[in-house]
Amino acid sequence: MAMPDLLGEAFERVQEEVDSAFDAFLPVPDDTRAPLIEAMRYAAIGGGKRVRPLLVVATAELFGVGRNAAINAGCAVEAIHAYSLIHDDLPCMDDDDLRHGKPTLHKAFDEAVAVLAGDCLHALAFDILTQADTSTDPFVRAELVATLARASGHDGMAGGQMMDIVSEEEEYDLRQVTRLQQLKTGALLAASVEMGAILGRVPPEGRTHLRAYARDIGLAFQIADDLLDVEGDEERAGKALRKDEAQGKQTFVTLMGREQARTQAEMLVDQAGRHLASYGEEARLLVELAHFIVKRDH
Repeated sequence: MAMPDLLGEAFERVQEEVDSAFDAFLPVPDDTRAPLIEAMRYAAIGGGKRVRPLLVVATAELFGVGRNAAINAGCAVEAIHAYSLIHDDLPCMDDDDLRHGKPTLHKAFDEAVAVLAGDCLHALAFDILTQADTSTDPFVRAELVATLARASGHDGMAGGQMMDIVSEEEEYDLRQVTRLQQLKTGALLAASVEMGAILGRVPPEGRTHLRAYARDIGLAFQIADDLLDVEGDEERAGKALRKDEAQGKQTFVTLMGREQARTQAEMLVDQAGRHLASYGEEARLLVELAHFIVKRDH
């Protein structure tokens, strides 16, 4: 889909900034660790839409946070996302050959390097969050680390992936599929919004509407992914599609049907925008990002 100018420019800028930051975080050493760092760079630089870093930046900007700090926090989330994709693509998990239109990491390098590269990107995420460039306030840094750790582990993304693995053998209903996706996909999206507010020193009780926005776009994002899996073009998506159907997994589309799923996603996006009404025009980027999430074609 064609993006509004504001959103298109925001994506372009954050993509350049994230790539530049990872380039600085990951210099290639002149020793035998070089293939590992090259693999990390392969996974982290020049791939993906950077939805999560943009969520961090757009939320942080509501509270006057410096751009560099927000980009750092966005890179931390993206490092976790990149590591999860590396591991998800391995033969022991989803066994995929293509990611972002290029060979998956274990195909471009090998499985051992892919495992290590994922491990190191996981570690890099928390290293970034503890740096003074991210925040000079140790309490802010600690809360950023705690938020991303919870969103990444058994109560977040990894827990959702476990539920997804088991889903090939279980008959999940809509409630269970919703819970699975709130963990696997929604947790990191929600953490991105939360971390932007943490950088802005917004107290937990002041983040309720932001959390509601993040919850709604998280579910809308996954419904859109499920629709893409059955309707999308593999060349544009840059990855294999139709896998859920082939594996017999229950999704929002199989449980609700295409039209009801599409209607539900659009309702969630409209609702997400209403949660930000108190910010007025300042939240325009977050509102446009929500609409992009449900209408994207890759």
